[in-house]
Amino acid sequence: MTKQPNILIVYTGGTIGMVKDYKTGALKAFDFTQISKKIPELQQLNCTINTISFEEPIDSSNMNIKYYVEIAKIIADNYDFFDGFVVLTGSDTMSYVSSALSFMFENLQKPVIFTGSQLPIGDLRTDAKENLITSIQIAGSSINGKAIVREVGLYFEYKLYRANRTTKISAEQFEAFTSMNYPPLAESGVHLNFNKSLLLKLDNEDEKLIFRKGLNNNIAVLKLFPGITEKIVRSYLKIEGLRGIIMETFGAGNAPTHPWFLEVLKELDENNIYVVNVTQCKGGSVLLGHYETSSVLKDLGVIDGKDITTEAAVAKLMYLLGEKLTKKEFVEYFEMPLRGEIST
Repeated sequence: MTKQPNILIVYTGGTIGMVKDYKTGALKAFDFTQISKKIPELQQLNCTINTISFEEPIDSSNMNIKYYVEIAKIIADNYDFFDGFVVLTGSDTMSYVSSALSFMFENLQKPVIFTGSQLPIGDLRTDAKENLITSIQIAGSSINGKAIVREVGLYFEYKLYRANRTTKISAEQFEAFTSMNYPPLAESGVHLNFNKSLLLKLDNEDEKLIFRKGLNNNIAVLKLFPGITEKIVRSYLKIEGLRGIIMETFGAGNAPTHPWFLEVLKELDENNIYVVNVTQCKGGSVLLGHYETSSVLKDLGVIDGKDITTEAAVAKLMYLLGEKLTKKEFVEYFEMPLRGEIST
């Protein structure tokens, strides 16, 4: 007889956890201990469900590394007691949060599935029920006693993505997320179909879970635009304690070639401030050296972000800055895939 999977739902906040008081029209937090009563369809999933909720739900706009660690700690503390985890957060920053957790867990061998919704769980037309039900089903799916998904995923509107490949693209459509540079890991229709060849595979399944929580958020994002001034770019040199910059460039990683701009990049490098080149395009990759306007950047110490998303780059930068790495090691680790976040 197949063992019934144990699933832990971790509710942190967000639209999915809201229900409408039809007398007042106001939204209030949903009691997830009553989830089986609110969504009786869950009883058909053939799994046991437990829930842990933040004492005070966090709005997605207020997410920070303190809460990243809190979410990850709940999972790490309960890792041996559950077969899979479903994390409910606000969708606005879900790609950032889920990307961070993908780096915080090394040797992850169980599914950690993030989901949420565009409409509250108590709304008549809500997308919350389908997102939640299928996320639980994914978290409990196994073959020969081994979880099918053994990584951090993000499920929304019939598609499971690798979390650190996602970007939120719509504030209004149910299909709120996309993964331009990596196909869905699973698709839900009449059947739940896993694209097994795309799933993350562990080199050594005997390794224990390592929970890395030393994130360093002394970073900034610099979005280039035509006409950006020296004063603006140079101001980053004056940020006290700054350790890294995600520089969003044009197209395949192109940036201005003005002498002042290159001089600032040189000063950043001399001050041991890492600069990661990430394209502003939703799809595609940085190709350092492909065009003349990007060929000089490598010589100035700029790190090739390849096809990483800004959200994953922010998470990876925080993660690697928290590790004791030499400059050479840092560049080497950033430019290689650690959790499937970039293509080889």
